[in-house]
Amino acid sequence: MKVTAIDSCVLTVPTPKPMALQYPQHKLVVAQISTDQGVRGMGYSLVFGGGGAEAVHAYLETRLKPALIGEDPTYVEYLWEKMFRVDMGMKKQGVVAYAIAAIDIALWDVVGSAVGKPLYKLWGAVRHRIGCYGSGGWAKYSVDDLVREAEKYASQGCKYYKMKIHDPDPKVNRERVQAVKRALGPGVRMMVDVNQRLDVLGNQRQAALLEEFDLVWYEEPVLADDFRSLEEVAKTIRIPVATGENNYTRYEFRELIERKAARYLMPDVCRANGYSETLKIGHLAAAHGVQISPHVAHELSLHIVGTLANGFLVEYMDWAPPDLFEEMPPCKGGRFRISDRPGHGMTFARGAIEKYRTK
Repeated sequence: MKVTAIDSCVLTVPTPKPMALQYPQHKLVVAQISTDQGVRGMGYSLVFGGGGAEAVHAYLETRLKPALIGEDPTYVEYLWEKMFRVDMGMKKQGVVAYAIAAIDIALWDVVGSAVGKPLYKLWGAVRHRIGCYGSGGWAKYSVDDLVREAEKYASQGCKYYKMKIHDPDPKVNRERVQAVKRALGPGVRMMVDVNQRLDVLGNQRQAALLEEFDLVWYEEPVLADDFRSLEEVAKTIRIPVATGENNYTRYEFRELIERKAARYLMPDVCRANGYSETLKIGHLAAAHGVQISPHVAHELSLHIVGTLANGFLVEYMDWAPPDLFEEMPPCKGGRFRISDRPGHGMTFARGAIEKYRTK
């Protein structure tokens, strides 16, 4: 089997309310692989908020696509290494990582389609039903917005809800968390997300005000590049730390693990150089007793958690318009059932690419 074509584009999709209060749109960089045997595969990177998507597309088209035409798409590991090394002057983070991810996801979709198996079974399944947490709670939400969103997820059986704590006053953040916790009651546990906004002292003060709520985790407290400060926060607050959505390779995650800087790691399959690297990160974490809870794109991430014994929850964020995909996995009883469709199982709805394509 040989790759005969890679068609790529950028899709710009509106977000539903209340997410639109914070992020009116997201962008997807899509790669569709064709082969000489008629087997096709599709991959995409979700660029949250849309910033930089056109640069991701340009790198994919000019640097990665020429390296794959004529290659056997079933040699995924070889092709991943080829993409990773095609331009050693560019670190495999940000724009480059998103581009590699879109193609790597498409390559695995080709393999799954060729053998007629869903990816989690191809990789060695451990479970087919995956728990999730409802995610949102953005800074621009009012308390009423927060409560309505949290209750929406709870009505679908979600036992976990994550919200942002972005107010400069830590007491205000505490009050917002308390209001949501009071509305949800004892049946739903919560997580909070700092989104890299504080220094060590600021996190220590904020975490101390939130200890009483028995939070599952305290997410991304400091800049993702600042491993030393993250380590200090993790070792000095009494809430488990989660991080990783803005880390890109197994080498970054190795340092996080060695520093004991987090109890939950959150690689984003669209940022962490695709399925191939995310699986390596997951297995590395398993060797150190650390759990994996992938960041967003739950429709793709389900296969990761379905494969890893140390997989915890997927992040359920209602971000996609209803006419983008043929079907999004439905949440029932706070869990997703992984589809038995070959590959990752996601297909764009008829006319969606034409409707949302902006490049």
